[in-house]
Amino acid sequence: MTIDFVDEVMTADGMVAADRLVNILRITKVELAHAVGLSRDAISKKSRLTARKTQARLRVTVEVINRILPWSGSVQQAFAWYRSQPIPSFGDLTAEDLVKEGRAEAVKRYLSRIAEGGYA
Repeated sequence: MTIDFVDEVMTADGMVAADRLVNILRITKVELAHAVGLSRDAISKKSRLTARKTQARLRVTVEVINRILPWSGSVQQAFAWYRSQPIPSFGDLTAEDLVKEGRAEAVKRYLSRIAEGGYA
């Protein structure tokens, strides 16, 4: 892919721009909030959007999608994988489920293992 997904959704001050992210993913802010396990207000209200917890959850979601991107074909397909593909080594939970549970590092380790030729 010629576009660097992370650069496209980050602001100059290092924040994830929710407006850019929803446009690229072709979803609503409500759908984004649900996908990352936050309230609608956390994504919609500027004061909540810049909060550490909100930004951390958005950033990890962007990182996971970015890791999936090379083999998924598009950002939208990577996001579809994130939301719906059961991961056998995590009891068939999806990456979305794991991120919502605060287990994003486990997802990133899993994707690193796969990228290095390991098994699911």
